[in-house]
Amino acid sequence: MSEGRISLSGVGKRFRIDGAPLVALQGIDLTVGAGEFLTVVGASGCGKSTLLRIVAGLDAATEGAVTHDGQPVRGPSLSRGLVFQEPRLFPWLTVAQNVALGLENSPTTRGAKSRAVADQIALVGLSGFENAYPHQLSGGMAQRAAIARGLVNRPDVLLLDEPFGALDALTRARLQDELQEIWARQQTTMLLVTHDVEEAVYLGDRVVVMAPRPGRIETMFDVPLPRLRDRTDPAFAQLRVRVLTALGATMQQTETANAHPHRASVFATVLHPNGLRSAI
Repeated sequence: MSEGRISLSGVGKRFRIDGAPLVALQGIDLTVGAGEFLTVVGASGCGKSTLLRIVAGLDAATEGAVTHDGQPVRGPSLSRGLVFQEPRLFPWLTVAQNVALGLENSPTTRGAKSRAVADQIALVGLSGFENAYPHQLSGGMAQRAAIARGLVNRPDVLLLDEPFGALDALTRARLQDELQEIWARQQTTMLLVTHDVEEAVYLGDRVVVMAPRPGRIETMFDVPLPRLRDRTDPAFAQLRVRVLTALGATMQQTETANAHPHRASVFATVLHPNGLRSAI
């Protein structure tokens, strides 16, 4: 039986841009436990999305190894679902047809596929919109459909690449709660990358802070807070500040931070006790 455990050992990724080498990731050692909700936070350009693509099997690491339940990740798999920042729904297909695309390579029968699609549409709260087209959906509804497509195979692992980044604050908060409920109900291992510190603390069992250039794990925080979490809880606010402080330190260690001294004032604003902000 598959459990959904992901392990990365010494993972690195290098690119060449205009003939010059670029180290996107370096020395990533990380284990995501079966059924864990792990969040990864970092500034733009720290390699979060590259890391997720490597775990998904959409890209290959230059060095190191990635395993899923002890088996090497050598390419995409139905056992690892993926949700992007944009819903990426096909405009000429209905909600049900878009969700069913997640089962295109599944060996199950047509009847089983129809039941799976209906179940996932109900799970994300889109019952009654099965025959709606993407242009008839709000942004939050479209992202629900994308999550349903990622879950329709009942994957062991769901990978989420800033899935709520383009949504307004109220819709984002509501979908964060719904995602937690889905996670608790299905016990799917979830790995979410984001640049929003509050989101990372609100959703994660652990929060990984990445530093940029090269992308690497700087530190990690356990989140010993009960779910559903209270954003006004002083313990929540204290942990959020600790993560923000760690993230601010990683930014100041980079050449980019040295070249743009105004970032120091940005972090001073972020961490000011009278005006905490969570998104970098």
